[in-house]
Amino acid sequence: MINGFSKFSKEQKRRWLEKNYLNDFQYEDIFGKYDNADATLQQLHDEFIENTVANYYLPLGVAPNFCINDQFYTIPMVVEESSVVAGVSKAAKYWAERGGFRSEVVSTEKIGQIHLFFDGNSDDFQNFFNQIKPILLPDTQHITSNMQKRGGGICSIELQDKTHQLTGYYQVFATFETLDAMGANFINSCLEQMAKTIEREATHWKLSGNIEILMCILSNYVPNCLVRSQVVCSIDKMNYGNISGKVFTQKLIKAVDIANIDTYRAVTHNKGVMNGIDAVIIATGNDFRAVEAALHAYACRSGQYKSLTYAYIENDLFHFGIEVPLALGTIGGLTQLHPMVKTALRILNNPNAKQLMQIVASVGLAQNFAALSALVTSGIQQGHMKMHLVNIINQLGASPEQKTKLIEYFKDRIVSYREVYEQFLTINNS
Repeated sequence: MINGFSKFSKEQKRRWLEKNYLNDFQYEDIFGKYDNADATLQQLHDEFIENTVANYYLPLGVAPNFCINDQFYTIPMVVEESSVVAGVSKAAKYWAERGGFRSEVVSTEKIGQIHLFFDGNSDDFQNFFNQIKPILLPDTQHITSNMQKRGGGICSIELQDKTHQLTGYYQVFATFETLDAMGANFINSCLEQMAKTIEREATHWKLSGNIEILMCILSNYVPNCLVRSQVVCSIDKMNYGNISGKVFTQKLIKAVDIANIDTYRAVTHNKGVMNGIDAVIIATGNDFRAVEAALHAYACRSGQYKSLTYAYIENDLFHFGIEVPLALGTIGGLTQLHPMVKTALRILNNPNAKQLMQIVASVGLAQNFAALSALVTSGIQQGHMKMHLVNIINQLGASPEQKTKLIEYFKDRIVSYREVYEQFLTINNS
């Protein structure tokens, strides 16, 4: 147990960690090695979160040749897993040669809730809410005025009676349009102001019970903030390697069908989608935890967890697509602070929120296509382990000369950790 840790300087925090946990650590001053030489930039990073002790680096890669709505993009991706960028790049080029991705934003509605309890008569409480509802919007005007000038703001407010599910429980369910902002702070501020209004107005009414406002918070489940992306191609142009388009597309459809009936497969299937989506979300400074939560909830909206993508053939055309909820922003938060986030958005030609939604959905679809294509043809390990080869070699501490020999040796061989290790020993002892 330690008291006052947050008041320690960064250096004191480091020394405390080294003393208590890192006495026998093999790298000297591991924290300092990741410091930025630019003191101003380092301070910026230090102030993103609390109790900062170091920077944690992840690689930023790019996937070129993405044709989305007839515009070409190079996609910035932050991810640590081998073969993700390579796979999505291959898929992007494949579909660029077949017309590219078509994407559209269906809706951009976001949701916030005031969770509250009332221990009196339900009709009495509903009547009270109906009477004070016209006051709620004017009372939030100081928060919403700028958003309203840009075309956004609070779209709707209603009281939902949930007492049949939980005794005395009600929700104020509000919807919002936040335009190019992800909008979390905006939504939460509006909700808290509405809660204050409800509490204030309740003092003027002789209600049959007491109101308890438990919490005010946006929902990360945004089923009405939807984007669709799809690719369509004649099956006779869907050849993949030496596999005919007819055979290849049937395999892809069967793979998606399995993900729609088997949860074990569906989770891994959708993880492949998220390999692409998360990488772009992180690169552009958006909240990948919120996006993950929303997409997985959306995947089980029918009562069973299913594939986020779909595939079918109609009139000899192969259709492969995705529909996902994405609450994204291109202004506010890290987008205005983190230099690499600003760089990533510039690479994407500074998209607005709707354009970013279309880009992210298309990347998720491409990543799923890449994974399924490998799975139903050569198998996932052939490509994945080839990309993972350098990581294994680095783990073994191979010299530059040994690395060159190992890469050459496995050019036409199956890669596994054991095989690489044994070859490394052979080279090392030769």
